[in-house]
Amino acid sequence: MYLLGFDIGSSSVKASLMNGETGQCVASSFYPKQEMKITAHQAGWAEQEPELWWVNLKLALADVLYQSKVNPDNILSIGISYQMHGLVMVDKNHQVLRPSIIWCDSRAAVYGDKAFNEIGGQRCLSSLLNSPGNFTASKLKWVKENEPAMFDRLYKIMLPGDFIAMKLSGEIKTTVSGLSEGIMWNFQQNAVASFLFDNYGFSNDIIPEIVPTFSVQGKLSEAAAKELGLSAKTTISYRAGDQPNNAFSLNVLNPGEIAATAGTSGVVYGVSEEIKYDPQSRVNTFAHVNHESANPRLGVLLCINGTGVLNAWLKRMVGESRSYEEMNQLAAEVAIGAGGFSVLPFGNGAERVLNNKNIGSVLSGINFNIHQKGHLLRAAQEGIVFSFKYGMDIMQQIGINVSVIRAGKANMFLSPVFRETLAGVTGATIELYNTDGSIGAARGAGVGAGYYKSFSEAFLNLKKLETVDTDIKKAAEYKAAYDNWKLALDKAIGQ
Repeated sequence: MYLLGFDIGSSSVKASLMNGETGQCVASSFYPKQEMKITAHQAGWAEQEPELWWVNLKLALADVLYQSKVNPDNILSIGISYQMHGLVMVDKNHQVLRPSIIWCDSRAAVYGDKAFNEIGGQRCLSSLLNSPGNFTASKLKWVKENEPAMFDRLYKIMLPGDFIAMKLSGEIKTTVSGLSEGIMWNFQQNAVASFLFDNYGFSNDIIPEIVPTFSVQGKLSEAAAKELGLSAKTTISYRAGDQPNNAFSLNVLNPGEIAATAGTSGVVYGVSEEIKYDPQSRVNTFAHVNHESANPRLGVLLCINGTGVLNAWLKRMVGESRSYEEMNQLAAEVAIGAGGFSVLPFGNGAERVLNNKNIGSVLSGINFNIHQKGHLLRAAQEGIVFSFKYGMDIMQQIGINVSVIRAGKANMFLSPVFRETLAGVTGATIELYNTDGSIGAARGAGVGAGYYKSFSEAFLNLKKLETVDTDIKKAAEYKAAYDNWKLALDKAIGQ
């Protein structure tokens, strides 16, 4: 029997088909082959058309079915991973009302800050585990205040994965994990955060039916099955935001376990059983995929917006015809610290780790007589890692101690400079695995459909590809490079 996983990113949509018995990926594909369009009508804005996700899902799936030649009747269930915090609005006919305001859009921060002050910081943090900030509920408040006619037509709000599930099944549903990532869940009452909705002027009626993360949440509609070339018997049995799902894909489910990813954005994600929060909401706490009120599993998430997107920008600007592998090789030819050249990778919108400041990316310490392309490329990769280190120090303050970091061998983790710098500056061991978000979603579907009887059974075939240990001899060099970078950051944020 086969399991199908979709990963709805902001750069592309990936589909993977996994043999449930062996745990092996038999086919995968992603679309578009160039990065998906993000529209920014003003600085700090970012929108995507939800139908664009669906179009690219269909293209990726068609490629997977062609590659694998698997009989669609043998595909048991579907799991969905999706870009977090996005707002999708539909009317009573399930028609999308406006483009999705996606994760890196920072326009709503002012509304979240206002609600935080009006409701009271202690109540917000103790109930929501976060400030309303720039998350999904605040994005909807922006629509209410700036596009009232659009808001008046609203029937339900969804996260991006809920939209894809609606396209697959015709039913609108969501999860506690999803609502928590939108800052719409009250952990004290184990219910929708009505007190925040009251402040924003929303009714709870806009929230879809809530289903367990791992469960048979629906099945393919006849129309969707025909459109996709699948069987209407196939169920949808898992959905989760991309970072909780990335942690799940690495079998990070229990307190003390850490996952990381470095795609368009970068994330460090640690699991805790204690309901804790950062008083400044620089790192955020959400319900993990296996969270239950009686058995808490909270994911503490550090997000850096400008990671892989910085690397992609550099490729367009200075990479010329070089591949990412060749760029990595150039970076590796330069010594630790990049000759005093520092890059602050904060050019992709307001950063929560910087208290929602939008300082832009900063290049510091440039010497025209010394620095070459390799210095810039190394400084950029080090800058991304150092931003991780900066946030991980905050995570440590609320009980997330990092000794081992698990990641898929993909994106920035393909670079030796990146992973060696991460091990060197944090003192952590880096473990790299043969998995990604779409494969993790397929495993989740297997759990939700009951094909796997336990999490341990689902991960029997997860393979570790590589381990990167800290080079103690170079620890002082990494610390000096980080300290130099931190001085540039302090200057940029006015400290």
